[in-house]
Amino acid sequence: MCEHTTRARRCPLPADTTATAEALAGDGAAEPTRAALARSALGRAAPALGLFVAARLTGLLLMSGWAWHIGRRPRAILGRAWDSDWYMLIAEHGYGRILTWPGAVQSDLAFFPLYPGLVRALSYVVPGVTSGTLGLLISWSAALVAAGGIYAIGERLYGRRVATVLVLLWGLLPHSIVLTMAYTEPLLTAFAAWSLYAVLTRRWVWAGVLAALAGLSRPNGIAVAAAVVCVAAVELVRLARRERRTDWRPWFAAALAPLGWCGYVLFVGVRTGDPLGGYFAVQRGWTSQFDFGTGALRVVRDIVLRPAVFSVTMALLIVLASVVLGALLVLERPPAALLVYAGVLLLITLGGSGFFESKPRFLLPAFPLLLPIALGLTRARPKTAVAVIAALAGLSFGYGTYLLTLSPIAL
Repeated sequence: MCEHTTRARRCPLPADTTATAEALAGDGAAEPTRAALARSALGRAAPALGLFVAARLTGLLLMSGWAWHIGRRPRAILGRAWDSDWYMLIAEHGYGRILTWPGAVQSDLAFFPLYPGLVRALSYVVPGVTSGTLGLLISWSAALVAAGGIYAIGERLYGRRVATVLVLLWGLLPHSIVLTMAYTEPLLTAFAAWSLYAVLTRRWVWAGVLAALAGLSRPNGIAVAAAVVCVAAVELVRLARRERRTDWRPWFAAALAPLGWCGYVLFVGVRTGDPLGGYFAVQRGWTSQFDFGTGALRVVRDIVLRPAVFSVTMALLIVLASVVLGALLVLERPPAALLVYAGVLLLITLGGSGFFESKPRFLLPAFPLLLPIALGLTRARPKTAVAVIAALAGLSFGYGTYLLTLSPIAL
């Protein structure tokens, strides 16, 4: 584990990983070495993953208990509520659904295709299982894979303690109940975390492939591509200055990373008859567009001047906290990939109009913002760290239950 001074240092590889690699490399067995490294990595991540599962399972059970108490079905809440229903209908029937409301025209083309595509594909493998159940299985699996990727990044940069706290914090965010719903945030975070890890370890091909898949998952998946492209560009400049032979892999990653997002945007444009502007017109039908924060500021003004729904007020507080955490993350000077990724997610969230109450959910994949808290808790006294985590757990479980069972507006 890396030691901490005033500023945390990067830990290129955990000591036990290096030792395992050296011991097995001496036998000349490349494949067993990879398998042993994978087992070693999984063993180190197991405590963090166990804490993550325990946190989300506790929140899920508490929400389910309250839902049953008030006469609602937890399965329906988790698998077919709000945006989940749109995704499941796409999986079942394909694109083509449009709802018209006063001042809004909601087309299902606003929803990116990878998640409903996975649900549809899985339905052929396990026929007879409902789409909502399949969606939950995918989301829960993706959340666990995402937690593993977050741990891998935290361990590589700051050691096992920070990585474990980072994963636990992500599982205890106020909106982390979404990680147990049939929503796309877990899928995006899984691709994002492992793409960023691939960037940190210079596995450029994997970085580009995973970034492209992230771009097919959600609109803000473009943040992953931005991180890959920026770091690849810096790498190419560095190689050029050293007059070394050009490496094709950063070029490949930079070219591939945006293809998922750009491909779907172009598909929607062609389908609507406006190749470059059609997707953005669909988003405007949902009252969603990038207006540099003008619409969000109007909502903030309304919250200050008149009483607002509790979840909207909480959304404002969470967004403000995220901005502060973004500033603290800059001061910690993490790798550029994490800064670009978190920065683009913040920019999209702050600069976009539309459903203000959904902004905390849009920031769920922005796990690098939690690094300053994770570092602070590992430096704090154990009693202080336990008290903070206990308070976050109470907030997460209580607020998650409120969002899914009592809040009058969608996530």
